[in-house]
Amino acid sequence: MGRIFCIIGKSSSGKDTIYKKLLKCPGLGLKEIVPYTTRPIRAGEQEGVEYHFVTVEVMEQMRAENRIIESRFYDTVYGRWYYFTAKDSQLTLEKHDYLVIGTLASYIKTRDYFGADKVVAIYIDLEDGERLSRALRREKKQIQPRFEEMCRRFIADTKDFSEENLTKAGVVKFFDNHCLKQCLEEITDYIISYKESTF
Repeated sequence: MGRIFCIIGKSSSGKDTIYKKLLKCPGLGLKEIVPYTTRPIRAGEQEGVEYHFVTVEVMEQMRAENRIIESRFYDTVYGRWYYFTAKDSQLTLEKHDYLVIGTLASYIKTRDYFGADKVVAIYIDLEDGERLSRALRREKKQIQPRFEEMCRRFIADTKDFSEENLTKAGVVKFFDNHCLKQCLEEITDYIISYKESTF
């Protein structure tokens, strides 16, 4: 029986980079579950790679078909954006281990859906000043930078990923991403040891 390893953390903590590098690690054998979103596609993103970009109408149809595992939304300065994971043909937990990126809330919902023995949190931590610098550099590369939304997310993360919320969710293992190479090594070792200890 496979497991779902959830990469979670505040915005601009390096989750996307870590996610992509872990998927390429042959020793881990992790498959991806491409999530869905109703937000606009960003410069450099591709449909079906970072996300499946869909309309609210498509999302509601999937909800009516009972295919949404977890969902959340953000009231942004550009309107409400939804993010969700769907039960579709890409997910065969009885055969494979998976790696996903999400929020603390999406981790909890996925864990509750599949069971605590099948879903593992991997929390990426990074000092706030460095996160803000990274977020600003990334936003400047966009065709239409959304600085106001960047600031909203940065502030919201403080509440969403509070120590109290992390403790309540049972998230106890943190990985400091100040040095990417070291962070990746620690996460890789953790996943391997976790898989070996639970089979």
